[in-house]
Amino acid sequence: MKIGNVEIKGKAVLAPMAGVADRAFRELCVDYGAAFVVSEMISSKGVSMGDRKSKDLMFLSEKERPAAVQIFGSDPMIMAQSVETVMQVNPQIIDINMGCPAPKIAGNGGGASLAKNPELAEKIVKAVVKASPVPVTVKIRMGWDENSINAVEMAKRAENAGASAITVHGRTRKQMYAPPVDRNIIAEVKKSVSIPIIGNGDIVDEQSAAIMLEETNCDLIMIGRGALGCPWVFSQINAYLEHGRVLPTPPVSERMRVMIKHIEKLCEYKGDYVGMREARKHAGWYTKGLHGAAKYRQELGTLENMEQLQEIAYKICMENR
Repeated sequence: MKIGNVEIKGKAVLAPMAGVADRAFRELCVDYGAAFVVSEMISSKGVSMGDRKSKDLMFLSEKERPAAVQIFGSDPMIMAQSVETVMQVNPQIIDINMGCPAPKIAGNGGGASLAKNPELAEKIVKAVVKASPVPVTVKIRMGWDENSINAVEMAKRAENAGASAITVHGRTRKQMYAPPVDRNIIAEVKKSVSIPIIGNGDIVDEQSAAIMLEETNCDLIMIGRGALGCPWVFSQINAYLEHGRVLPTPPVSERMRVMIKHIEKLCEYKGDYVGMREARKHAGWYTKGLHGAAKYRQELGTLENMEQLQEIAYKICMENR
């Protein structure tokens, strides 16, 4: 299928997760078959003002393509102005975040709060589309709360403004990430527009991926938390959807090998000090549920170097033979 003029091979997309979906993790997920990836969300205001952190966040390597840069904000003019700087990293797609529920984003008029102002949301999409030489996509939620479910209206407005695809997370902003995702609203959005729809929420394995596709008729699926400590979920989903095969979960030794490879990339790209501190949460995800992992939890939460990580990984392998 295509998003605008960008060919997408496969069905499973990596979600833009702040503090998680960085270059190291995106490259790893592409290695396992992610159809495309989306950067961590980036402030359009920060980009426009030349903020160094924003520029670092939007860097895309050649190993992670096709890729989208996701921007957020509430001012159509500033959002449009940021496009020129974003294009310096040559994204195939620009994605607009209208779904983030975090108070510091939604509380300042961006992210999911745009569901409360569909007219402004449409103006933002129109402005970014006009400024962008590449396809523009939009990520939305069901609505702000249970009394304002307006994903269909938001989707129609986005399509009318020139969006090339829409991702729908089947929860309201008020629900955050807690209750089961509502696939019915994603199906309604799919019926209401003619551009591709990406279904998002509660996709953690091949079965949940197949259910999302079957019940919503969406064109692609987006995996977020289901990929944490489990980047091979993309190869499992691809094998099931394409060939009906159920791939086994990798053995513990392979899980630990991938964890170490991931954290080596983190340190390569961000330096040892930052990389090892970010490694702490990833190590927790990779070892979750493994026999013996609980007693190493405190050590994993205070990782300082690769030798320490390798030692713990070896011990966990020994306890899971």
